[in-house]
Amino acid sequence: MISPASIDLVFETARVEEVIGDFVNLKKAGSNFKGLSPFSEERSPSFMVSPVKQIWKDFSTGKGGTAVSFLMEHEHFTYPEAIKYLAKKYNIEIEETEQSNEQKEKESERESLYLVSEFANTYFQKILFKTDQGKSIGLSYFKERGFTQETIEKFNLGYSLDEWQAFTDEALKKGYNIEFLEKTGLTIVKDNKRFDRFKGRVMFPIKSMSGRVLGFGGRILTNDKKAAKYVNSPESDIYHKSNVLYGIYYAKQSIAKEDNCYLVEGYTDVIQLHQTGLTNVVSSSGTALTSEQIRLINRLTKNITVLFDGDAAGMRASLRGIDLILEQGMNVKVCTFPEGEDPDSFARKNTLEELTIYLDENAKDFIQFKASVLFEESKNDPIKKADTVRDIVNSIAKIPDQIKREIYIQECSRIMDISESVLFSTLAQINKKELQDESKQIKSENKAFEVIKNQNPVEKVDVQYLLERKIIEILLLYGNKVEDFEDLVLKENDKGELELEPVIQQAKVYEKVFLDLQDDEMEFTNDHFKTIYYTIIDQLNQNPDFEVKNFINTVDVNMANEITSILMEDERYTLDNWQRMDIFPKEKHHSVAQLVSETILSLRCYLIDQKVKVFQQETLSNITDSNRNILEEVKDYSSLKMLLSRKLNRVL
Repeated sequence: MISPASIDLVFETARVEEVIGDFVNLKKAGSNFKGLSPFSEERSPSFMVSPVKQIWKDFSTGKGGTAVSFLMEHEHFTYPEAIKYLAKKYNIEIEETEQSNEQKEKESERESLYLVSEFANTYFQKILFKTDQGKSIGLSYFKERGFTQETIEKFNLGYSLDEWQAFTDEALKKGYNIEFLEKTGLTIVKDNKRFDRFKGRVMFPIKSMSGRVLGFGGRILTNDKKAAKYVNSPESDIYHKSNVLYGIYYAKQSIAKEDNCYLVEGYTDVIQLHQTGLTNVVSSSGTALTSEQIRLINRLTKNITVLFDGDAAGMRASLRGIDLILEQGMNVKVCTFPEGEDPDSFARKNTLEELTIYLDENAKDFIQFKASVLFEESKNDPIKKADTVRDIVNSIAKIPDQIKREIYIQECSRIMDISESVLFSTLAQINKKELQDESKQIKSENKAFEVIKNQNPVEKVDVQYLLERKIIEILLLYGNKVEDFEDLVLKENDKGELELEPVIQQAKVYEKVFLDLQDDEMEFTNDHFKTIYYTIIDQLNQNPDFEVKNFINTVDVNMANEITSILMEDERYTLDNWQRMDIFPKEKHHSVAQLVSETILSLRCYLIDQKVKVFQQETLSNITDSNRNILEEVKDYSSLKMLLSRKLNRVL
C-alpha cells in the first residue's frame, strides 16, 4: 500500500495538462487546452483540460476527472498504478508498505496479466545479458543489426532460451499462475504439456502509450522453414494488436513536437531510425494498418509519412493503408527507398542529416505516389489507365475536407493529363453512390428509431435536477467567496399589505446557500447531489483554504466524475471559439451574488408550483368544507409565488 503522504505529494506535483499531453495533442483554448477525444472517434475537438482546476472533461463520452482518473480510464491502471506512474514521471520517491497475501489475491485478472508480462520482459532481458546462450546468440544478433548497448537497453530487447519450458518453469517458480501465463500467450498449454511460445527467439516487447508491456514480438534466428520468422503474442485482455503501434511510447512526444509521424513496417525499422536520431517513428508491427492505429496517431498529429521498402510488394502494401488514413481527415505522404533498401538498412548506412534530406526530397504527396506507381503499370493500356484514374479519384473521395478534395482533383488532372471536368464528374458519381448508400442506411435506422420513439416518449426537463446541479456548481466555484447579498424581506405596510424591502447582508456564498435552503426546509431530491452537497458544505465549513482541485482528490471516483462534469460544463463554450466571431460570453464570477440569489429563488418558485399542483389534484374531484382550508393554502402559496417572482425579476 502507498502511504497517504506519498499520494498527497503526487497530487500536489502532477499537472493534468502535462500528464494528458503525453497521450493527446493539446492546443491552447483561452485559459484551457482542447484536443481530440482519446475515447471516441471524432474529428472536431470535444476534449477539454483545465490547468486552473486541474481536471479534464470529454464531452463526447461524458467522462472526466483528474490526472489519476485519466490514467485509470485511458491506460486501465489501478489507482495505485496510476500513482506510481505519476511518481515515476515526476521523480517522486514513494513510501509503500508490503501487501498481504489476501490483498495480492484480490488483484484483478487484468492486473495479473500485466504483472506476468512485466516479469517476462525483465526475464528476457536478463537472459540476453546474463547467460552464455543469450550473449552468443541473441546479443550477437542485435550487435550485427548495428544496435548499440544503449539502444538495446532502451527498447528492453531480450532473448528467450532455445529450451521447451525454461521461461515457464522460472515463472511458476516465482509464483506466477499458469492460467495467466497461458492467457498472455507466453506459455502454450496442450494435452497437459506446457512449453514456451517464444522458444529460441529474440524478443521485442510491445508497449502501450504509457509504457506498460502489453505483449511481445519474437524473431527466430535459425533457418527452420517450418517455423514462422516472426511470432506475436496472441490477442488477450491487455493486448489488441489492431489498437497498438510499436514504438509509440518512445515516439509520442517527438510526434507532437515535430507535428509529423513516420510510419514503418517492422520492429527493427523503428529501432534503427530511433538510433539514428529520427525519433517520431512507429510501426504497425507487421500487421495491416487499422483505423484504430491511425486514430492513435491522429491524437498527436494530423500528418503521417509512410515509409516503405523499395520493392513492388512494399509499394503495394503502402497503397492499401492510404485510404484509411485519408478517411480520418489526415494528411499523408509516402516515401520509398532505393531498390533493395528498407528503413532499417538505409538508416544504418546514412547519418541523421543525410536521412532527413532524403526524406524531405523524396516524400511524395499520396496522389503523386499513387499515380507514379499505378501509371507505370498502365501507361500503354487505356483500360488500365482509366482504372488507375478511377482508383485515384476513389481515394480523393475519402477526404472529408471539400477544399482539399478540389485541390487534389486539380493535381490529378495535371499528373494524369485528364480534364478536371471529367474528374469532378467521376467524383460526383462516387459521392452520389455513397450518399444513396448512406440514405438507405439512414432510412433503415429511422424506421428503427420510430419504433423506439413510439415506445419511449420524450421526457420533460427535470427542473429540480438542473437547479440542484447548479447549486453544487456554485458551491464548487465560489463557495468560500464573500459577497454582498441583497435580500428582499417581506414587511407589512401601513395598509396591512405585504411589501418587499431590500436588506444588504454580507456572507460567504456557502453560508448563504446553506441558510436559505435550511430556512425553507428545502431538501435535495437527487441522492447523489445530496451526498455531494453535504460533503462540500462540511469541507467548506472546516477548511477556510478549500480548493476544488484538492477536494476532488479526496472523494471517490463516481463523485469525482460527477463533480468534474459539473465544473467543466462551464467551459464547454470555449470549444466553439466564440471570440473568433466577436462573441464574448459573460463570465459568471462578475455577478456571483446575483447568480446565487437567482438560483435559490428559482428553486423556491419551482417547489411552490409543485406544492400547488399537489393541492389542486387533491381538491379537483371533490370540494367539501374539510378541504376549503387547502384552497386557502393554495391561495397563500400563489401569493407567495407572485412575491418571489417580483423578487426574482428584481435580481435579474
